[in-house]
Amino acid sequence: MEQQLDYAAVRAAAGRIAGAVRPVAVIPAGDGISYALEYLQHTGSFKARGARNFLAAHRAAGTLPAAGVTIASGGNAGLACAWAARAEAVPATVFLPATAPRVKVERLRGYGADVRLVGDRYAEALAACREFAAGSGALSSHAYDHPLIAAGAGTLLDEIRTALPGLDTVVVAVGGGGLFAGIATAARQYGVRVVAAEPENCRALNAALEAGRPVDVPVDSVAADSLGATRVSADALAAVRERNAVSVLVPDAEITAARRALWEEHRIVVEAGAATALAAVRAAPGPLGERVAVVLCGANTDPADLGGAPS
Repeated sequence: MEQQLDYAAVRAAAGRIAGAVRPVAVIPAGDGISYALEYLQHTGSFKARGARNFLAAHRAAGTLPAAGVTIASGGNAGLACAWAARAEAVPATVFLPATAPRVKVERLRGYGADVRLVGDRYAEALAACREFAAGSGALSSHAYDHPLIAAGAGTLLDEIRTALPGLDTVVVAVGGGGLFAGIATAARQYGVRVVAAEPENCRALNAALEAGRPVDVPVDSVAADSLGATRVSADALAAVRERNAVSVLVPDAEITAARRALWEEHRIVVEAGAATALAAVRAAPGPLGERVAVVLCGANTDPADLGGAPS
């Protein structure tokens, strides 16, 4: 299937996944900032949107094989793929680095996926996944680098705008860039600014912008389990070059502080990756707009390491 990432693709995705995903809840947090609670989504992250769109599009096109789907994922995309495959009644084989959090591995198996742990980096799991797809005939999905995946994630933007009329800015955490690319694509239709937040030592998008092309980067961050892509997608790089988008970096200490603040102030438990978006807002030198939405995008984590949170 040939696809491109544009607003028409986002709208088509919204039609395919309507009724299958949970519309995002948006709540005020004070000082013109609201939280988009996408961590309440099926499978615990925004990834459910892209996975459901990907498989539904292939089902409609007659290109979803009986061998099912396979994906390499640090966790959340694998969960979403397994969940969507179960809904389509096809097998899911998920490749993860051996360093993936145990909570994600256990949940994957709970969705019925065949889980295979390979290496200690995403790139190693991806190579094994590609080899499996070539030999089995399974449909190869991707954690972030596919227009159908990004378009599904981009459906969040219209839902946020519906809940928050007059939205000026949306802040999203970036790993491989699927969520950012999809949201930025939709945001351009309405002149909404997008802030792409990355950890300082997990900066695939920022490095690509600096180099002028996607490049491999080292991964070393408290948020690496969900934002640890070594290379950003071309669609994400194209999106950050648009006038409505900006890339910012935040240190791990600020990410940890933001995650703890969400718990202490709102009793919200999210992954460090999700807290990266809030960390960017807290570290901003000035206001980001009158109406700012911070996407809290994933909650597949162990609350015991918050300190004071229930175990």
